Amino acid sequence: MKKLTIFLIASLLFIAKGKAQIYIADSCKVTFFSAATIEDITAVNTSSKPVMSTATGDVQISITISQFIFRKQLMQEHFNEDYMESNKYPHAVFKGKVNEKVDYKKDGVNNITVAGEMDMHGVKKSITIPGTITIKNGIIFLAAKFAVKPSDYNIKVPSVIGSDVAKQIAVSLTAGMKPYTAK
Repeated sequence: MKKLTIFLIASLLFIAKGKAQIYIADSCKVTFFSAATIEDITAVNTSSKPVMSTATGDVQISITISQFIFRKQLMQEHFNEDYMESNKYPHAVFKGKVNEKVDYKKDGVNNITVAGEMDMHGVKKSITIPGTITIKNGIIFLAAKFAVKPSDYNIKVPSVIGSDVAKQIAVSLTAGMKPYTAK
């Protein structure tokens, strides 16, 4: 994961060509929720580190699939082995760009959309994610809520339980980002 984070930072630095202020998540929480008849399905991942260039609006995040934590171990095993095949597809990666102009030097809340490409389960798909960028005392807080259809990413749900899994999975992300400094 550390190598992937360094790659993402290097990619943004190259894109920004030295003009940008690069921000990296100090903390990030990605959750998903699926309402189900028998039992709701929810999981949390806190291992991701989004990276952002305030000069270009480029945003990148790589989420390690096996790092989603479920309330029940059996759900986690089925998620990784049967649905997401995390041994074969270990990461979901989003690369996008903030569509709106944001003054990153001014405290406040900014409604935004980020258009880009989601690469998950071996499928790349263009998506636009609505969210907010809140700036407070030099820290950028990202928040987003959106839906993902498993069928869009060739994620197969066995027919025996298919009617019990939502057709769309609610995803939310929150991240606090600080300026990146080389160590």
